[in-house]
Amino acid sequence: MISLDHATWSERERAHQQRADAFTAAHRERASRGVKHPVWDFLFTYYSYSPSQLRRWHPGAGVELADAGERVGWRWYSPGTQPDAAAPDADAFTREKSSLADLIERILRRTAARPGQFGCFGLHEWAMVYRDAEHRHPAPLRLGQAGTDDVVESHDLRCTHYDAFRFFTPDAVPRNRTELTRADQPAFEQPGCLHAGMDLYKWAMKLGPLIPGELLLDTFELARDIRLLDMEAAPYDLSAWDVVPVPIETADGKAEYVRRQREFAERGNALRARMLDAWLGPESVEPVSA
Repeated sequence: MISLDHATWSERERAHQQRADAFTAAHRERASRGVKHPVWDFLFTYYSYSPSQLRRWHPGAGVELADAGERVGWRWYSPGTQPDAAAPDADAFTREKSSLADLIERILRRTAARPGQFGCFGLHEWAMVYRDAEHRHPAPLRLGQAGTDDVVESHDLRCTHYDAFRFFTPDAVPRNRTELTRADQPAFEQPGCLHAGMDLYKWAMKLGPLIPGELLLDTFELARDIRLLDMEAAPYDLSAWDVVPVPIETADGKAEYVRRQREFAERGNALRARMLDAWLGPESVEPVSA
């Protein structure tokens, strides 16, 4: 058990809050005016974690906070070894959320252990509007409906992420190489998938105080960066929001997509290792590569 004195952990908490506030400032300002954004709102609606939740700092498992007795009443905290100290309790989390803990560990380990797949070109977003006049986003299609359908039909759909696949249109579902299910999610996740990288933020949030605040914000930063590419490569015309497309229907667009996809895969696997280390200890981590 590592022990942090009050001055040390209070400074880390302040730094965390300042960084979180910087990440969410534009979203909070838009929300105050009731203005929506087709790219960035996703980070707060799909994942359903508020800026205030992102702002809350935790030290991570195995770290005791001096003069933090009030945290004993927080979820998944226990009294520390010293009077008026508190520490995140990984055992309490596992007892209360055994199925979730097992799922998160399996997804983190199995995703990191697999080679990245880099031939999907972000076509999951295209499959979500294939041959369908009703779209999830109000933005127009960059190539129009017929042009968008042509792109889907001229490519092999290789989506491995259930939470993208479940939004495919009925006509797109049978075009995917694999029919994915929720139960099979740990068997198909792989580090090249943009959404598997974004979901690291979700898993970090679900682990709560077991993940250091600094690591939580690193997962959010990765999700933010990936989200931009996800929408740049999407079929929508987002020029009204200053989004420059990555035209994955072209050779140059595919090359740019894969280059950035590989970078995100490396960042994601580094974060997976850090999450397992913080939660379960360094002995639980094996070297991984995308």
